[in-house]
Amino acid sequence: MNELISTKFSRRGLGRVAAGLLPAATLATPALGNTAAASWPDRPVRMVVPFGAGGAVDTLARSFGQRFPEFANGQPLVIENRAGAGGMVAGAYTAGQQPDGYTLMMADIGANSIGRLLNRQLGYDPMTAFTPIMHGVNLHAALVTNPQTPQQTLDQLIKAAQASPETLIYASAGVGNGSHLFMALLERQAKIRMVHVPYRSGSETALAVMRNETQFCFPSLSSVLGMVRSGQLRVIAVGGGKCPQAPEAPLMRDTIPGFDVAIWYGVAAPAGMNPALADRVNDVFARIAALPEIRRNVEENQAGAIVGGGRQQFADFLKREYDRWGPVIQEGGIRVE
Repeated sequence: MNELISTKFSRRGLGRVAAGLLPAATLATPALGNTAAASWPDRPVRMVVPFGAGGAVDTLARSFGQRFPEFANGQPLVIENRAGAGGMVAGAYTAGQQPDGYTLMMADIGANSIGRLLNRQLGYDPMTAFTPIMHGVNLHAALVTNPQTPQQTLDQLIKAAQASPETLIYASAGVGNGSHLFMALLERQAKIRMVHVPYRSGSETALAVMRNETQFCFPSLSSVLGMVRSGQLRVIAVGGGKCPQAPEAPLMRDTIPGFDVAIWYGVAAPAGMNPALADRVNDVFARIAALPEIRRNVEENQAGAIVGGGRQQFADFLKREYDRWGPVIQEGGIRVE
C-alpha cells in the first residue's frame, strides 16, 4: 500500500510476532547471535522499499540511508525498490530472505500487517513472516476536495451522503490502499455510502479531484501540499492531530469522535532474526531517527513525526492495526485479488 496507515492469523502466530521471534529451532544459538550482532554490518545492507522511487517511503528510506554508514561500521544502506501489489511484492521477497540483518524492509500497512486480510491467496502471512524492528514515522493524512465542490466541510459531506447515498465520489490510490481504508472507515463510522474509484497512485488521486473527475480523496498531506497552497485543493480535515502545515484545518475527530488515522512506515526484517541482532539493528535506526536533521526533514518536508521505540512496541502496534482494520475490510467487502 503506498503512503501511508493506519493485522490476522493464528493465536500461536500472534504470540510469535508479538515477541518479534520465530520458534527457537529456527534461530542461531545465543553465542553465535551475539557475535553476529557485535560485528553487524560487515558488508552493505539492502533496504527493500515496497513502492517506486520518489514517494514518501522511498524518500524516508533514502534520508536514513544517507546517515546509515555513520552508525553501521561505515557500511552503506542500499535502497532497492520493489513495487507492485500494494507493497506485497516487496513483502513476499523480503519474507523469503535470510534473517541475517543484510536484507531489511521499509514496513508498510499492507505488506507487513493487513495483507492477508485483503488477499486470502497471499503467499505469506504478514503477521508471522517478519521480525518487527522499529516503528519509523507517522505521516499526516488529509481529507481534501476541489474548492468548487459544494461540500466544503466534513459535516456537509456527511449530510450530503446521508441524503443521497452512493452519489458522492472519492478517489484512492488503489483497492486496500491507506487512502481507500481511511474513506472506508469514514463511511463505516458516519454510516454513509459513497462511490469508490481506485487509481494507480496517490498523485493520480489528487489530480482526479483537482480536475473534478472525483470529489474527494484522503492522501498524505505532504503529497498534496503544493496543490493546497496554490488553491487547487482544499483540506476538509486532517486525519490525526494538529498539523503545522495545515494549522487552520479541523480534525476528523472534531466531527467523528475517535477518528484518528495516519500513514505509517517502519523497519522490518525476515522472521527468525536473533534477538541480539534485532536489537542491534533497532539501535542503529533509532540513532539515525534521533538526528535533528532527520526529524526536521520528516516534520517539515513530509508533514509527519518520528515515532521510534523498541521492537516490542512495533510488534504491538502491528497487532493493533490488524485488529483495527479487520472489521473495516470485512464489512466494506474490500478485496485485492
